[in-house]
Parts: sequence; structure tokens; C-alpha cells
Amino acid sequence: MEKGAISRDDILKTLQEYDELGAEAFLGLYNFKPARKFLILHEGKEYDSKAVAAVAHKHSQGRPLAWDELSGGIGHAVDWLKREGFHVGVSRSPKWTRDELILACDVVAKNGWRGLSSSDPRIAELSDLLQLLAAYPPEQRAAEYRNRNGAALKTLNIASFHPDYQGSPTNGGQLDREVLQDFLDRPAEMVRAAELLREGLRSGDLQPVVQPEDDDIDDDVSAPEGRALYRRHRTRERNKGLRKKKIESVLKRGGTLACEACGFDFAKVYGTRGEGYIECHHVVPLHVAGEGTTRLADLALICSNCHRMIHRSAPWPTPAELRRLVLEQVNGGQPDLPGPRSSVAPADA
Repeated sequence: MEKGAISRDDILKTLQEYDELGAEAFLGLYNFKPARKFLILHEGKEYDSKAVAAVAHKHSQGRPLAWDELSGGIGHAVDWLKREGFHVGVSRSPKWTRDELILACDVVAKNGWRGLSSSDPRIAELSDLLQLLAAYPPEQRAAEYRNRNGAALKTLNIASFHPDYQGSPTNGGQLDREVLQDFLDRPAEMVRAAELLREGLRSGDLQPVVQPEDDDIDDDVSAPEGRALYRRHRTRERNKGLRKKKIESVLKRGGTLACEACGFDFAKVYGTRGEGYIECHHVVPLHVAGEGTTRLADLALICSNCHRMIHRSAPWPTPAELRRLVLEQVNGGQPDLPGPRSSVAPADA
């Protein structure tokens, strides 16, 4: 018999059979392994989604499907179940993001680099902030997503990576280590970043930053203070009104729209197509900027390549610092050399 659609009634009958047999016996009878990710959440219970979708097939189509007969794999089963009105969630919470780890690491730092228990009120606050951050959409969150137990465990993982830790190793990840090292190398910046995250989440000024990565951040861009603050940084840089005012102020002073780091001029290279074009970079570091009003003096005009190089890794260089790197390359490794003027033009703003 060919595969056919399943109905809500088919699924409910299967859930009843699942309850009567128990999870282990049900999965064994139909030769399925326990779900590694997606579960049906129904009336306070959890069920293995792929197995249920496959077995439900027998009620209206005459036979259950084998595990390898769902053409789209688990996605096929989830689509069937959702279409019939069932809520499908994940069995395990997704990995922690940098934003979440910044908040957790700040709590650990303030506790003398020791982990905290789930009953600590600071863990309750952390869990609440993680819910507000909403780093993942609801369908990717397990029932215990970022609850107090999970938040407390993460603080223990982070604490175990501290150089002074003397206890048994834990199961933290590489990103835990990286964020901890950021706090050790740049404590003032990272503490301020955590403070801005808390303030923004509580006030609603920071919008949830859902994984996976979107167009604002890609693999070649470093956002050491986290995605939420980086998004705010990029929003300021892309403010058309501020960019226009910055360009007008430079031209009014008799300057040109050349990159402040390397001297590249779009109009000189691309002619009329490049006239009036240049990117804006917000020079003030994220951990300093806060919610203050952006001034024209906080903005620098730079080309696309230099903008990319600034954002590529932490700590972000200023346009002046990047300019020195460019000059060193132009002058054979020296910051400046006497003689003919370098092809790198002076900054305009």
C-alpha cells in the first residue's frame, strides 16, 4: 500500500496506544529509536514525533510506515503533525548563544568566579532575562528552555573554565571558554556589555535576536559584545539621516568622500556611479555608546572593505588605527616613511 495522509483522529488513536504500551514498548514494537530532537507536546505529555506520525499511518492507510519511509525525514513527520494542530517542540534546548553567555558570565564574575545554585535569586533573574532575549524561536525551545536549573548549570560550566578553578571538569563548550576569556581580557567592556543587555531587555529597547544568523551578522563579522548590541550598532550606522548629515558636514568643510582609513574614493574609481557613496561607521565602542544620542563626531566615513576589516575581529580598531595598519603595508612594514606622499589619502573627518 502506498503512503497517504494521516488525520488528527489517526494521531489521537496512536497517542492512546503509546500511553497504553508505554514509550519503550511502543518504540520497540514499531522498531523506532527515541526521538533525538522533536517531541509532540500534548496534554502535558511528550511523545516521539516521528514514530507517532509513522504509526498513525496504519489507521487510515492500512499499515504503519517504517522509519525510513518518511520522505522528508523528521521534517516530513513534523509537518504532518503540525498540520493537524499538534504542537511539536524539541527534546533538548539548543546551544547557548554569545549574548546569553555574556549575561551568564557576568553573573559568575560578580560571584567571585563561582557557579550559583538554582535557588539563588540571581539565577532567577538570569533565567528571566534569557526568556526576554528569546535567542531561539518557540518551536526550537524545549520545555525546560533556559529555566533556573539550566541557567545554574551554565554558571557552573563557565566557572569551571576559570584559571583558578580547582574542581572537577564540566561539560561546557568552546564558546563558554571564549566568552570567559573576553571577560578576563576586557573586563570593563564585557561588564558594560552585560549591563547594556540587561537594561535593553528590561526596557524593551533591544529586540529578540533569533538564531540562526541573519543578514546583520555573517561568518566574517565578529560581534564580541553579542548580536543584540551589534544589531543596535548597525542600526545606527545605517541611519540614512545621520549618514546624509555626516556627508554634508564633510563636504561643507571642503573635504571629499574618501575612506578615512585607506583613502579609497568611490567617485574616482566608479565615476558618476560612485558619486556621493561612502559607508558610515560608528566609532564609539558598543560598551561605551549605550543609549545616548549619536553625534556626527561619533561617525567616520569609510569604504566597504575597511568597514569589513574593522568588524572582522575583536577588539575593533578605530579608522585611525586601521589607517596605520594600511600605511605600514604601503611603506613596507613601517608606520610612516619620509619621501613621496603615500597613496593613502588623509582622513577627511
